[in-house]
Amino acid sequence: MAYADASMPQRRFGETARPDAWWIQPVAVFIGLSIFVVYSTWAAFQGSHYWFGGQGANYISPFYSPEIFGDSPHSWFGPKPGWWPAWLLFSPALLVLWAPAGFRLTCYYYRGAYYKAFWADPPNCAVGEPRQVYLGERSFPLIMQNIHRYFMYLAVVFILILARDAWDAMWFKDLTGVEHFGIGVGTLVLVVNVVLLAGYTFGCHSLRHLIGGFLDAPSRAPVCAKGYSCVSCLNRRHMLWAWMSLFWVGFADVYVRLCAMGIWHDFRIW
Repeated sequence: MAYADASMPQRRFGETARPDAWWIQPVAVFIGLSIFVVYSTWAAFQGSHYWFGGQGANYISPFYSPEIFGDSPHSWFGPKPGWWPAWLLFSPALLVLWAPAGFRLTCYYYRGAYYKAFWADPPNCAVGEPRQVYLGERSFPLIMQNIHRYFMYLAVVFILILARDAWDAMWFKDLTGVEHFGIGVGTLVLVVNVVLLAGYTFGCHSLRHLIGGFLDAPSRAPVCAKGYSCVSCLNRRHMLWAWMSLFWVGFADVYVRLCAMGIWHDFRIW
């Protein structure tokens, strides 16, 4: 029997037969992620203007929550500990931001997005890439991507903490120090932040597998099947949730920061 050679020739970098503007998506991802990474890194190293208590408000930036050590009323264990080395930069965000950052860095959607945008691996589907060999995610350093499921557990905990921050943002102190329920623009900013982050987190591919995707016949386990259906509903818009939550968590930090600096005024709605 004769066999035909079905192998395809290696495309040169950027070579493609696609007639569409395939480069727009990776360029947009590169610009969007670069802006967020630069801003969030700057904000994390500031160590100041991350909480707002003016006008009786009780807001804290999601970049700094939970505040394990710090100078704000939100700090769990008080100010910077005495054992902290004097030569080492201190910022409350640096103690916690690694967890949500690790969750996004190892996310299945973001992998495909930044592999294309930053590494051109490949630049897009059916477009020639600069590498001749693909080692996959079974060797260092990409094998580290497999810890995504563990970052997912931490991300769920962070949702609960940020939900508590949003609840605290609904209570305002009057001139006598008594707390009253209220809604400010900052309250809505922090609530929307939790909703978007929850939509992104609870649509996670790893959670989808954990809650019922591992079953061969989900219909035999009705509770798992229902949970799997709910997570799958969010998962179908995982890219949208990813970008909306990324933008909004950055905006939430900007809002709290500018209010704390006295540049923006937080309007009380109720």
